[in-house]
Amino acid sequence: MPRDAPTYTPVPMNVTATPTARSSVLLEIELPPERLDRAVDLAIRHLSRRTRVPGFRPGKAPRPVLERMLGPAAVMDEAVEHLVSDAYRDALVEKEILPLANAEIEVVQAEEGKPFIFKATVPIRPTVTLGDYRDFNFAPEIEAIDDARVDKVVEELRDQNATLAAVEDRPAKAGDYAVIAYTGTREGEPFEGGSSERMPLILGEDRLIPGFEDHVIGLAVGESVDFDITFPEDYAEPSLAGREAHFGVTLRELREKVPPDADDAFAQSLGQYDDLATLKTEIRRRLERNAVDRARHDFSDRIIDYAVANATLELPDILVDQEVEVMHDEFRVSLGRQGIDEAAYLKAVEKTEADLHADLRPSAEKRVKALLVLSRIAEDEGIELPDADIEAEAALARERYAGDRKLVAYFDSERGRNFIRSTLRRTRTVEKLVDDWLAAHPEHPPLPHAEDAEPAGPPPDAVRDEPTESATETATEAQAR
Repeated sequence: MPRDAPTYTPVPMNVTATPTARSSVLLEIELPPERLDRAVDLAIRHLSRRTRVPGFRPGKAPRPVLERMLGPAAVMDEAVEHLVSDAYRDALVEKEILPLANAEIEVVQAEEGKPFIFKATVPIRPTVTLGDYRDFNFAPEIEAIDDARVDKVVEELRDQNATLAAVEDRPAKAGDYAVIAYTGTREGEPFEGGSSERMPLILGEDRLIPGFEDHVIGLAVGESVDFDITFPEDYAEPSLAGREAHFGVTLRELREKVPPDADDAFAQSLGQYDDLATLKTEIRRRLERNAVDRARHDFSDRIIDYAVANATLELPDILVDQEVEVMHDEFRVSLGRQGIDEAAYLKAVEKTEADLHADLRPSAEKRVKALLVLSRIAEDEGIELPDADIEAEAALARERYAGDRKLVAYFDSERGRNFIRSTLRRTRTVEKLVDDWLAAHPEHPPLPHAEDAEPAGPPPDAVRDEPTESATETATEAQAR
């Protein structure tokens, strides 16, 4: 170590800490004049070593020479930077403050021979004051599954397994699958994209210009029709938006869906079902299981909303800003999965990145508040996680993302483990609140966890569980990133 290398010692100083808005603390720090004098001496030595000054050996150039070369404020700026760094660190230790992010520093006085004074606005983790999160007056609501719901699924299965048959004995109607030829002109002249020899479409879905398919309905195969129609004002092609055009259309082909009969043979075609009654029994069982699962998730959602509504806290801007960035990343990934470029999307919706962040901010605030409240409840409930549980979740994550080396490395890292721990802890917090309510209300039908539900037998390919939104997933795991 060089002879004049500084050794760190606590800086004698006066510190006052005042809570301020948005969960931050204002530190006002004053150091005696001699501390600035020593910092200036140290700054001269450091700058002299780092700066090549003609006629002087490294470390020997005097202050006036350095200031002529580097500017009159160079020495003081160097001294202030190191002095603020040391004093700020000591102030955090003295006041037992754990900052969320870097502080905003304001130097109030930095004159040699006078006390050195500066302020630091430090963002800190907000204090969460919990209100009631148990004594709510609502209960889980399990949707009843009746014969009509079962029959609706059967009809959907029949539609999924329908065949297309040629129509020859009637005109076209809504729902038919048609192939048309058309030619469009504007003021007697054809326009780009205005004609096709074979355009498939499902009548009634308005894939073309609104009202266009109304002119096809009623035609028989081989028949033609001519009509005028006006393009919408917001049509994608500006030269056609709001303009009238003339079309000639010929119906070339017409087919209709022919679903299979709802009979035993149909049920048997879907899998290992002896008859239609067996299929309906399986459908009902799945619908009832989904209804119970959905009831548990919806109940969890309401508990979270109730707890957050009764809690008191101030959200630090830094946490909301970070959550906005996380949500932006999620949105970017979602666009990528659809093959959409973010810049192209923003151009299409006529928004900037700043506009997008402003749109995301209310949801980000809601996410952060829910996360903080759930973390505070977990502390109150004494919910801790064994290391074995964390490792089990990490192993599942590594298996799930085995093809993504970056994600596998993330879940192997300490940061990844911390993410799993916090996510799982919040999830178990919500699940405990649900289970405690159920234990206190034994008259209510059970709401098993999805993983605790009776394993289902192999479903037919065409039978799918209805989608459900997981409150625990959306309000804890998704919010926890």
